[in-house]
Amino acid sequence: MLHELRLFCIAVQFLTRVSVPRWVGFEPDWLNQSARHFPLVGSCVGGLAGLVLWAASAVFPPAVAVGLSMAATLLLTGGFHEDGLADTCDALGGAASRERALEIMKDSRIGSYGALGLLIVLGLKAAALTALPLGLAIPATLLAHSASRAAAVLLIRWLPYAGDIEHAKARPLAQRVSRTGAWVAVAWVAAVALLLFWRVPAHAPLIATGLMLAGLAALASSRWLRRRLGGYTGDALGATQQVSEGLALLGWLGMARWMG
Repeated sequence: MLHELRLFCIAVQFLTRVSVPRWVGFEPDWLNQSARHFPLVGSCVGGLAGLVLWAASAVFPPAVAVGLSMAATLLLTGGFHEDGLADTCDALGGAASRERALEIMKDSRIGSYGALGLLIVLGLKAAALTALPLGLAIPATLLAHSASRAAAVLLIRWLPYAGDIEHAKARPLAQRVSRTGAWVAVAWVAAVALLLFWRVPAHAPLIATGLMLAGLAALASSRWLRRRLGGYTGDALGATQQVSEGLALLGWLGMARWMG
């Protein structure tokens, strides 16, 4: 149990700007093992987003409240995943070769494809949350943040690392996640889904749709990255998280409107 707590703390430190106590310690292999708790960290990020959204909605109109909620998650994570999305769009948005695409991902500058990708994904997430009533937007963001982190973990399980392992920024994550680790990640998402269902059983179709689209995003990303790069990179994981989160929110919104 203590080891799992350590792994969770390492996952928090890796995915957010939150520092962890010194007693946690660190071993290189622990970072790879900590991936199993990425969806739990996502739930915490989503919980903060929901809390800010709830508080801001008491003062501001929906669009402003959503903007403040998204800003809170960006401050918490340091735009970690959004940076990966921008780099991946720049690298794979055109017809660059595999080698050239990997070089572009290492460039810290943002290009037109990256800017457009950020604009579209962030804009769609904001629009979806704004269109949802507050009572649906809060659970939707909680599920989307959790499921999208699991999507990234599944890529680490399904695909080999496409870049140069020796120069990887987080070398332990360049190794495949164990089968047990992948199942634990999925279990965390299932726990969030069951909690939301237990609170409001009528939300079952919304929950199922959000999970289905997040899973489809992971599958599609896996096939695309295998074809274009032969595997995943850290930036590709961030891009997958962002797209999965966005599709989960859009799925939740679409089902809510269809149900009336």
